[in-house]
Amino acid sequence: MKNLKHVIFIPLFFLTATMLFAETSGGKDSSSVSSINVEKKSAEDDDELKHIEFGIRYMPTFSSIDMNSSNGVVEGSFTMSNGFGGMLGINFTQNLGIQGEINYYQINQKYADGSLNRDLTINYLNIPVLLSLNTNKAAPVNLNFVAGPQFGINVGSNLETSGSNGSDTAKAVVALKKGDVGVAYGAGLEFALNKSHSFRLDLGFRGFYGLVNMDSSTNQDGTYNVIVSASRKTYGGYVGLAWMF
Repeated sequence: MKNLKHVIFIPLFFLTATMLFAETSGGKDSSSVSSINVEKKSAEDDDELKHIEFGIRYMPTFSSIDMNSSNGVVEGSFTMSNGFGGMLGINFTQNLGIQGEINYYQINQKYADGSLNRDLTINYLNIPVLLSLNTNKAAPVNLNFVAGPQFGINVGSNLETSGSNGSDTAKAVVALKKGDVGVAYGAGLEFALNKSHSFRLDLGFRGFYGLVNMDSSTNQDGTYNVIVSASRKTYGGYVGLAWMF
């Protein structure tokens, strides 16, 4: 009888052990296959990502500056100006990139100076260099956040005056620094317009906070600078098209 028990028990033991080993091996194989699939999917996503990006934009911009007048400082009001720009970017991954831009826009401010009406126009080239954080650059819809330094170049200004100056003898002039620097920031939404997601519609917001005063001193006798000593601040939006390749 004991021999019979041994004969039955030993095969059952080896059969149970074999089944457990097979299940364990199968679990490891399943885990390995799942890991391989994730790595394969990640590699496919990287292959889908286009690393170079070029875009053009229309940029309505709002700005205000306070003005010096013969009667003191006149508080400026927000006015909209038309801006245009181009962008070149490098996408390191789906979520991280860097972009440089060249944007042109005008600051326009109209105000009353006693019996005179003045119309000031200042033209700037803005050159921001921005770090870009993205939800997924290869997806049909991407949300991005950008921030970085911006360098501004004053490319010209004009002050038009109408009306009679009465007894005023001091002449108003525009004295500006040739350049300034500050921080640009913003957010945007990108919508793919083709199947490969390489042609996109860009919509977004952009702000700028200047870190240096925009005014410059003037030594001309009988004149005063209409530009108040203050840094430049602008807010605006943009709409444009971008190509990724």
